[in-house]
Amino acid sequence: MIPMQFKNKVLGFSLVEIAVVLVILGFVLGALLLPLQAQRTQAFQLQTENTLDQAKKALLGYAVSRGRLPCPASASSNTDAGSRGLESPLPITGTCTNVSGYLPAATLGIQPTDTFGFAIDAWNNRIRYAVTQTNNAGAADANFTTANGMSNQGVTNLQPNLRVCSTSTGITAAMCSSAIETNFLTNSAVAVIFSIGATGAQASGGADEDANLDNGPVFVSSTDIPIGEFDHILVWISPYVLFNAMIEAGQLH
Repeated sequence: MIPMQFKNKVLGFSLVEIAVVLVILGFVLGALLLPLQAQRTQAFQLQTENTLDQAKKALLGYAVSRGRLPCPASASSNTDAGSRGLESPLPITGTCTNVSGYLPAATLGIQPTDTFGFAIDAWNNRIRYAVTQTNNAGAADANFTTANGMSNQGVTNLQPNLRVCSTSTGITAAMCSSAIETNFLTNSAVAVIFSIGATGAQASGGADEDANLDNGPVFVSSTDIPIGEFDHILVWISPYVLFNAMIEAGQLH
């Protein structure tokens, strides 16, 4: 027979003991989940980079076959039907003057897309696309998106002006066009394709992400800004890559 003074001690755990066990379990689960989250983030990053690379190839293929780059697709938000993934305006309805918008996946025939035909990244955010519409002198220049525009103008007269820097802090378009600037990446990109990253919050990273969403011509691509402050992923098309592909296809002289 169990003495009376021990009866309460063998009935179960105290609240303090349970709390300690739960805390320990929390630490254990957290230690297990962190590597899984890191692996998931890395997988999404690689998937998005692959999508951007495929988009870049699709744009080059389109230019080689059509003699021009497509106009950006349009929509008022990340969920709006907009132009349904088609370039806007369509060539039969007007001349493209839009610098920035969304990647026209329906026009290019690429996947993956959302229900309205816009290309999406691994976080289901629509992929952005900008194409030069002015030249290095600042004058209007729609040759890159007009049928036969590049061919009629000739290689020596084509001057794409999209600029990519590693930061937007204190940077003007002119500063980002100078190779002597340490943040200079390119001053003559024909097109820029980018994902707004894991946060999905437009411009959540401050000035550096704002620069990518203000209709150009200066964009930011950086791996030095802390995660959470900047998570856009960018690629761009060099004029030399575009011109070489079009010359080989007989679309440019």
